[in-house]
Amino acid sequence: MASEAKEKWGGKVRALARGSGPDQVWPLLEDFFSLYKWVPTIDTCYGVEGVSGEPGCVQYCSGTRSPADGFEDVFTEWALEKLLATDPINKSFTYEIVNCNNVGISQAIAAYLPTLTAERDAEEEDGCGMSRSFTVNPIEGWTERFDGVLQCCSSSHG
Repeated sequence: MASEAKEKWGGKVRALARGSGPDQVWPLLEDFFSLYKWVPTIDTCYGVEGVSGEPGCVQYCSGTRSPADGFEDVFTEWALEKLLATDPINKSFTYEIVNCNNVGISQAIAAYLPTLTAERDAEEEDGCGMSRSFTVNPIEGWTERFDGVLQCCSSSHG
């Protein structure tokens, strides 16, 4: 009995790192346990298993949200993230969220696979693009295409 492949949901957010090329940006990305150094919404990030940058390592990340960020209350979001693969040639890595306290993403953590990439496009002469792409399986009972959660994740989970 053949099963039909479900449509994947996904998205991509991109930012320009001015004055630095992919070769300069990659060491920041490659150090998986250092997201707090370059992602302003992460207050704490440290390794809980394995060696940073090696597939299989796990990190704990957290960030405090408050009314200054547009939220009603003060609360802390946290996630355990596992590095799945690194690609130094293409300057990218893929990881998964193993566990988290974010209600919007916790239903999909088994299917949420973001990839971060440092890349230079023809129009980016003074820097490189840093993109974060997402792939998730559709969530049963959700009528939206997950775009709001993707945008939230891009700003809150590294």
